[in-house]
Formats: sequence, structure tokens, C-alpha cells
Amino acid sequence: MSQIAATTTGLSASPRRIVGLALPALVVLAAEPLYVLVDTAVVGHLGRVPLAALAVGGTVMTLTAWVGTVVAYGTTGRAARRFGAGDRAAAVAEGVQSSWSAFGVGLLIAIGMQFGGAALARTLVGGAGDVADAAAHWLRIAALGAPGLLLAAAGNGWLRGVQDTRRPLFFVLGPNLLSALLCPLLVYPGGLGLVGSAVANVVAQTLCGALFAAALVAERVSLRPRPHVIRQQLVLSRDLLIRGLAFQASFLSATAVAARFGAAAVGAHQIALQLWFFTALVLDALAIAAQSLVGAALGAGDDVGARALARRIGLLGGVCGVGFALLVAAGAGVVPSWFSSDPGVREQAMVAWPWFVVMLPPAGLVFALDGVLIGAGDVRYLRNLTIVAALGGFLPAIWLAYALDLGLGGIWAGLTVFVVIRLVALLLRLRNGSWAVVGAVR
Repeated sequence: MSQIAATTTGLSASPRRIVGLALPALVVLAAEPLYVLVDTAVVGHLGRVPLAALAVGGTVMTLTAWVGTVVAYGTTGRAARRFGAGDRAAAVAEGVQSSWSAFGVGLLIAIGMQFGGAALARTLVGGAGDVADAAAHWLRIAALGAPGLLLAAAGNGWLRGVQDTRRPLFFVLGPNLLSALLCPLLVYPGGLGLVGSAVANVVAQTLCGALFAAALVAERVSLRPRPHVIRQQLVLSRDLLIRGLAFQASFLSATAVAARFGAAAVGAHQIALQLWFFTALVLDALAIAAQSLVGAALGAGDDVGARALARRIGLLGGVCGVGFALLVAAGAGVVPSWFSSDPGVREQAMVAWPWFVVMLPPAGLVFALDGVLIGAGDVRYLRNLTIVAALGGFLPAIWLAYALDLGLGGIWAGLTVFVVIRLVALLLRLRNGSWAVVGAVR
């Protein structure tokens, strides 16, 4: 076994090692949402139209960032296997190829928004008008940052694969802090208004992408595109993308059903859902550590170590889920009032709250085990499981809640069913061991 492989199997199962990878990843994951909050606060003082325009244009860029997350996850497992096999250069080469595909997609988005941004904005808004015009203007400028945004995603992927989560921390945090300072200066003293927000986005994303590209160049590996490797990566990303679309369809349907129960219900649903997304963000950091460590263990030929990692990471995920459940339960009478002063909204939030609390412990385990299987490259199983759980559990449950007038409780019971189905299937998959395929490639 190589020295790298020995290091991977010897240290990776310790909680300290897992947390050491997860915490920097958490900061990277949180940097973009926090910047979006700053951007929203700055633009919000310009008035209703600029804020609405930012919401519309920001939705498109959020989808672009989601594509970047798929690229990152698809790269991490492949790079980690190469790294675990003792071949760092091959691991970095995975990053080279994913960077080419990411940059190409980003370039297409940037160009496409110059020609189709206005039509897309009108479609999202529902017709022509001041909001659509402002959103199109913002989008045409902000889209110029798409190549950098996706390059950064690919960079995060391969650096996590070689178990380096510290450099991404600085590469992402630095540009986002710069942009957070630049945004209000350009919007107000600079007199650019909404355009200043778009320019600040482009600066941050381009600088971020450049830092990750420079890290690739510094590795002194071949930068030549290899189409056959890119095709293999795209197959992996395709499965993750389909899985993500199943999630998106499920949550959009849940919001649509909540809206049919009235303004108070959908408002309460939004509060609980955003808190759910926040906990998911934290748990995703643990999943990223799992991707890196499990992929490296399997690449080193250590399926026993990978199984031990899966158990340890699953246990940590469950503990985190229980911790969040206790916090959410303790905040039941307080937290909803932070988001709304409407008594009806707070009352409806209490309908969803028990389900939210009960769901968190199994959800912590599910997120952790998702990371294990992504690291192992078992994404086809994850894709199929998510589709089955969505079509056979979540979607029927929430629409049944509407048909039977079960209210917000029925919707969140459906989300709990979705989590439980995935948990049972993941535990069965982990038990049969077919995911633990060793070698530098799966």
C-alpha cells in the first residue's frame, strides 16, 4: 500500500480528520448564500423594482451555481480514488478535464444570456415591464461571471478529492468578501445602482475561478483536454443532475400545495423549508468529507477501511441530526417569530414543526450516507433511489395531503416519508456492500 493510501486508511476514520475536512467545506458552502443575503440587503434599499429584478435574475444564477455543485460532486469521487491509489497527478488531471467542461458550459451560459436574457426574464416575470427589463440588464452582466463560477466549482471538486479543503476556503472566501465590500460601493457612491450588484458578482466569480485555475497550473500537469475522460465525467454528472431535478420537482410541488392552503400556510412552509435548507447546508459539509475520504480509501484498495468510514460518518451524521432536532425543538416557540409577526403564520409553523423535529435525526444519517455513496461513485443507485422515493413517496403524499385537506402537516409528513424511504434503502445498500468497489477507477 502506498504512503498516501496508508495515511488515508489510518487517519480518515477519526472524527478529528472528518471534521477537519468538513469545517472548511462548510465555510465554502456558506460563503455564496451569505453573499446573496448581503447583495439582497444592498439592492433592497433601491426599491421594489430592483429587488424584484434581482430575485428573478438571481434565480437563474442560482441554477447555474447548482450545476456547478453537480460538477464538483462528480469530480470529487473520481479525483479521490486516484489520490487514494497514490497518483496525485492523475487526481489533478481529473480536475483539468472537469475544468474544461465547466468553463465550456459557463461560456455558453454567458453568451446565451447576451442573446436570450431578455426573453428569459420576460418569461420568468410573466410579461414585459420594468421588472423584466431590469432583470434582463442585471442578468446579461452577471452571466459574464458564469465561466468563473463553474471553474471554481470544478476546482472545489478536485481539491476536495486530494483532501485539500483549506485552499478552497481562501479561494472562495476572499473574492466573496471583496465583492461584499464592492457591492454597496458600486451601487451607491459609484452610482451604478442595480448594475453595480451585477458587476460585483462578476468580479467575485471571475477572481474565484482564476484562483482555482492558477492552482491547476501550479500542479504542472498536462492541461490538454481529453474528450474520453470528459465524457466519463459527464455520465456521472448526468446521474447527479437527474437526481437533483427529482429534488427540485419535489420541493416545488410541496410549495405549490402549501400555497393552496392559503397565505399563512405557504408563509410557514417557507420558514420551515429555509431552516431545513440551512441544516442541509451544514450536513452537506459532512457529506463532502465522506466523498473525499471514502473515494480515497477505495482508490487505495481498502474496502474494509471504506466500510469503517461509512459507519463512522453515518454515526456522525446521525449525531448532528439529533443535535439539530434538539435545537429546533427548543426553538419552537421562538424561531418562527424571527421570520414573521403574523399570528396565523406562526400558528401554521407549529403544525409543521413536530414533523421537522422528527425528520432531522434520520435526515442527518441520510445526508452522510449520500456522501459515502457519491464518494464511492455509486451515483446511479442514488439517482434511481431519489426518483423512486420522490415518485413513490413524497409527491403522492403531498398531493394526497391536498386532496384530503390535511394541511401543512400532511406536506411535512410527506417530506418525512421521503427521508425515511431513502434512509431504509441507503442502509440496505451499505449492508450488502456492493457499493464498495475498489480501484483507481470504478
